[in-house]
Amino acid sequence: MKHPYSVVLAALFVAPLPVAGQGIYFPPNTGNTWETVDPATLGWCTDQIPPLLDFLGTNNTKAFIILKDGRIAIEHYFGTFTQDSVWYWASAGKSLTATLVGKAQEEGFLNINDPSIDYLGAGWTTCTPAQEAAITIRHQLTMTTGLDDSGDNNCTDPACLHYLADPDTRWAYHTGAYTKLDGVLNAATGQTINAYLFSKLTQTMGLTGLYITLDYDHVFFSTPRNMARFGLLAMNGGNWNGNQVLNTTYFNEMVSPSQALNNSYGYLWWLNGQSSFMAPGSQLVFPGELMPNEPAEAFNALGKNGQSINVVPSQGLVVIRMGDSPGPSQPVAFLFNNDTWAYLNNIFCTPTAVQSAPDQNSISIFPSPASEQLRVNTAGRVVRSLELFAADGRRMDVALNDNTIDVSAMAPGIYAVRVVFTDGTVHKQRFEVAR
Repeated sequence: MKHPYSVVLAALFVAPLPVAGQGIYFPPNTGNTWETVDPATLGWCTDQIPPLLDFLGTNNTKAFIILKDGRIAIEHYFGTFTQDSVWYWASAGKSLTATLVGKAQEEGFLNINDPSIDYLGAGWTTCTPAQEAAITIRHQLTMTTGLDDSGDNNCTDPACLHYLADPDTRWAYHTGAYTKLDGVLNAATGQTINAYLFSKLTQTMGLTGLYITLDYDHVFFSTPRNMARFGLLAMNGGNWNGNQVLNTTYFNEMVSPSQALNNSYGYLWWLNGQSSFMAPGSQLVFPGELMPNEPAEAFNALGKNGQSINVVPSQGLVVIRMGDSPGPSQPVAFLFNNDTWAYLNNIFCTPTAVQSAPDQNSISIFPSPASEQLRVNTAGRVVRSLELFAADGRRMDVALNDNTIDVSAMAPGIYAVRVVFTDGTVHKQRFEVAR
């Protein structure tokens, strides 16, 4: 199937090609002008672009953009969606909120180590006064408030926000606790979150969009290029064309491991290349990096149904995707994002993944995603026990029959296998069930 990724290439007839060493390009803060670059001049394997677009198209994508050093290298829209269409960021908007919180700290309106009660007032939870006073803005930014996430995860009513653990002792992806940051910003700055965004990001680097309240959630909506614009700001360390929009110290903290519980989480940004990660709705710690196909240095704004901003600073790359769900609904579709990077690596003419030699404890499980059966290859080693866990930490009642696990009755989602060998060594590995 042919795809008109020439929507970008055609623009080359009216926009000059960038010269090698030209540096990072920033589009004007107003208007639709945006320089482009021919992927062929970058040395990319352009014959691999159609397979990527086929993959995206069959997975309900609406918009896809790759920036190289700020210039649009690939820009494609699917169906009736266009450059001017507006779509939601879902939880990718959390990363934008973290940026606004950092700006408010920079301007002296708040300190992220302040108790949240200073801005939200007493009784914003059902915790005791001492428990509530222990929760800080930093805990909201890092998903470590200790509030119970087992009920309505989005609910922001005090009746929904219960004490479960002390702050900093438990990581849990809790959207309700995050959403209360809007109230923190409002109380601290005296402005609504939309007014503050306009004054600090629209006027300085041209980012336009709107937070809209949907039930309990405050969801950001924008065009695809505005999502790419935010990614470009992040790729350049919070600097927009020489203007340091966000304090460098805070920016670096924001995209670094923020606590010891989930190494792959910063201040509402997902971090690749760490030794382990936790997933939304789960108390399991999975070994390995979040997305093995993506460059290890990447950091990501990720949201439900595959909304994503991938940032790879050393390569000058920003990759954005908007669309409907590519598969089973997940708060953060990092498995789909990882699959997308397999196609991207083919375009960049680089290996999809670097495979190290297996150690003596390694096992392999396949296929993933699985729909009917999961095969477990233990390389001939004798297994003492095998356990299967759901994403929420529940142990599943399964049996290993002839190195096969029946997953046909299991709900779609992320699971983990834990194998204990007779010598006492343990191996854990995640997999996905999909239909």
